[in-house]
Amino acid sequence: MRRAIANSIVVASLALVVAAWAVTVRASISIPQTRNVDGVAARIEDDVITESEIRELGAFEQLVDGKAKSRAELIRLLADQWLVRTEAVTARYAQPTAADVDRAVAEFTKQFASPEEFQQRCAAAGLSPAAVRRLISQQLYLSRFIDYRFRPAAQVTDQQVEDYYNKEFAPQLKARNQEVPPLDDVDDTIREILILRAIQARADKWLTDTRDRVKLDIVSKQDALPAASTPTAPANVAAPVTPATPSAPTTSTTPAPQRSPQ
Repeated sequence: MRRAIANSIVVASLALVVAAWAVTVRASISIPQTRNVDGVAARIEDDVITESEIRELGAFEQLVDGKAKSRAELIRLLADQWLVRTEAVTARYAQPTAADVDRAVAEFTKQFASPEEFQQRCAAAGLSPAAVRRLISQQLYLSRFIDYRFRPAAQVTDQQVEDYYNKEFAPQLKARNQEVPPLDDVDDTIREILILRAIQARADKWLTDTRDRVKLDIVSKQDALPAASTPTAPANVAAPVTPATPSAPTTSTTPAPQRSPQ
């Protein structure tokens, strides 16, 4: 029981972090290539965000938490992920292995009632299995980089652990008429939750500070005219954002449908 409770809390906390960062980004590449652009939705530094990327991210967000986001919200998410990806590529942070992605996809599909429901939801959202795998791989890459970048500075004291136990952990279990384990039994779990919160806070601050230094021009939808075939510069050519630090641990934050913590 205690382990189940601890695991549920860790999963909920990881979901919060992944929710904030586990969104669609384009796979980074190191050489110039030509891509078909269906319409430019926004220009960020010397790169672009396309209408197709917005549609795909919107579909994935709908699949993950069942909620639709506005075009403006999706552009902001894609812009934020462009910033993180640029930082990750500048730091030469390694992409997840195929085995890592396999595990992440397997964990993600477990969040649905059955494989059939998962396939139906994907089809309804207009996402192919290959697209879902690619999106999960991308968000796994970003969530791991955020952890790598900000975890070293995310320090938690014994007093903070005790305060969380007394003010949040125990009251939540009591409200559900569940047994409250001793602090010693859940110390590591609570410490990880608080570290994840600290990582999120530092990542949010870094993003806020970085946005002010990056040029983002949003194109109105009616003006997003298709441009047949547009040569693109190497991804992440934009001036690298000066890193702060992130989570060194390669905690495999597995993508999962967003849920409010219990």
